[in-house]
Amino acid sequence: MWGIGKKRSKVGKFIDRHGYTQEDLCKAAMIGRNTASRICSEPNYSPSMSTIKKVMKAIRKIEPNAKADDFFDM
Repeated sequence: MWGIGKKRSKVGKFIDRHGYTQEDLCKAAMIGRNTASRICSEPNYSPSMSTIKKVMKAIRKIEPNAKADDFFDM
């Protein structure tokens, strides 16, 4: 099972629940591996607005009604 023993953010928990990997997020959102890792594992990480838009576009392919406020502290 994915995510056992790892600290996960809201985005990390979301992709784990839906069976996706950080690499899948990288490809779908067109972001770097380091950025995806920080977004998925650091609950207090605050990415740039352009990165949030890319991540939310990828998330909305899975959950069309998802809001950025559900995943990021804004």
